[in-house]
Amino acid sequence: MDDAEAQERLTGLWVEHHEQVTRFVARRVAPELVDDVVSESFLVAWRRLDEVPQGAESRPWMFTVARNVLATHLRTQGRWRALNVRLEQQPEPAHEGTDEVAAERTDLRQAWELLSDGDREVIALVAWDGLTSVEAAQVLGCRATTFSVRLARARKRLLAFSEVPSETAEVLQKLQEAR
Repeated sequence: MDDAEAQERLTGLWVEHHEQVTRFVARRVAPELVDDVVSESFLVAWRRLDEVPQGAESRPWMFTVARNVLATHLRTQGRWRALNVRLEQQPEPAHEGTDEVAAERTDLRQAWELLSDGDREVIALVAWDGLTSVEAAQVLGCRATTFSVRLARARKRLLAFSEVPSETAEVLQKLQEAR
């Protein structure tokens, strides 16, 4: 592939996937890191342009690259711990005068925080990133059937955690952190 073809191919990847990859990364890192991770993901695509699949297969490939770049950033800089510290420092919303929707969102947020990182990732790939089970399985490097089982179990745990009283949820959260 000559330089003009390579540049055209990368431009096509950028136009087709930049926004989706940016949203994918933005949900997982601090805002100041999003551009770095997305840029590095497309740099990997440029360097490995001959390995990038054609057509619809390029989307999960780009998500996989972004996920790997993100993992490297998080592993080397300890961003998950910093994020958890910031979340813990956020004041809880006042329940006085709130309607049922706000209470349900608080319950869902609390249930979400009780899930393991793996369960959150499985649900997020489908619910937020709009990937099919087959595409999400490619991102995680597993079979589609394995992904479907993980997704069903994660949804079941999310539902169970959302129905737990707040006192029990706090105990479960402490147990989750102790792992």
